Amino acid sequence: MTQEADQLDGDQTVEEEDEELNDEDVVYQINTFGADYTVDGLVKRFDRGDIFRPEFQRNFVWTLPQASKFIESILLGLPIPSVFLYREESTQKHLIVDGLQRLTTLHAFYKGRFPHNDKLFRLKDVKSRFEGKAIDDLEEEDHRRFEDAVIHAMVIQQMAPDDDNSSVFHIFDRLNSNGTPLQPQEMRAAIYHGPFQALLGKLNQEPVWREVFGPIHKRAKDQELILRFLALANSRGTYEKPIKTFLNSFMASNRYLDNRLEDVFSRQFVETIHRAHAALGKRAFRPQRAMNVAVYDAFMIAILECPFASSNAIKNSYEKLISDDAFMRMSSDATSDEANIHGRINMTIEEINGTS
Repeated sequence: MTQEADQLDGDQTVEEEDEELNDEDVVYQINTFGADYTVDGLVKRFDRGDIFRPEFQRNFVWTLPQASKFIESILLGLPIPSVFLYREESTQKHLIVDGLQRLTTLHAFYKGRFPHNDKLFRLKDVKSRFEGKAIDDLEEEDHRRFEDAVIHAMVIQQMAPDDDNSSVFHIFDRLNSNGTPLQPQEMRAAIYHGPFQALLGKLNQEPVWREVFGPIHKRAKDQELILRFLALANSRGTYEKPIKTFLNSFMASNRYLDNRLEDVFSRQFVETIHRAHAALGKRAFRPQRAMNVAVYDAFMIAILECPFASSNAIKNSYEKLISDDAFMRMSSDATSDEANIHGRINMTIEEINGTS
């Protein structure tokens, strides 16, 4: 963990510093128990919202053959790995900690539609007796075997510390080590679901932001950048490494934001990205080919805090700073260090103010 590229390439893949969450002094009291659910019972719980799957379609990353192989295993009576669910005390809902792809696949095949494209879910690259079949095409005994298949779940309850589910992020992070692990913002969407997460989804649709960022990111990196901006804009004075923990804390504390704060956050982001776009165009925050997240947060915060700066002042400052060795060093090496975050933001504010 020596350097952080913190860049976004042409395929919208953010490279972040491989930070370890700081839980050195935390002792958890976790209650874990097993529960068995039939596929039919799981689907009904999904539909009632008892099992919570945030941004369900967007988080699904399995291909059709991958999903088909999993369904085939059930139809063949093969054992299925346990899933992990976290029982949230405030809502009594069960959040999916590990097993999102499996549970999504079960629900999708049961309902007959493949996630994302909503096409008829027909099994692919499986044994000939199942090849090309949707759920309604199965033989009666196979259909019954699928609905009655038992999925074992490990249910987790956090007894201590009582701190707005912050440690659940650690559980996600440690359990999601196989297959296609959840990304940090996907974990936050699960743990801190509510009005703030809904706002991030809404702001992510802003046309100017889409022009600057590019297509919707299937692993929610674009939403994470919006969260990063709002957290630094409103809580920069409390920032300490690692940035994952900082973003978790900000999202947790604003999880149930009211209408007033929602308006404040919306205005901050929308007005700032519009001003950035007007000054820097759709290639904003890209000193080279890739989008540099450190440059993004420095200029987004500086533009917000310099409300009277003209587009020319912003553009001239940008062109000067991306050629400045000290600024680019703070935007490429150890970018989540406190000194580098504050240093590049302050340097950008001073440059824009001096240019205005």
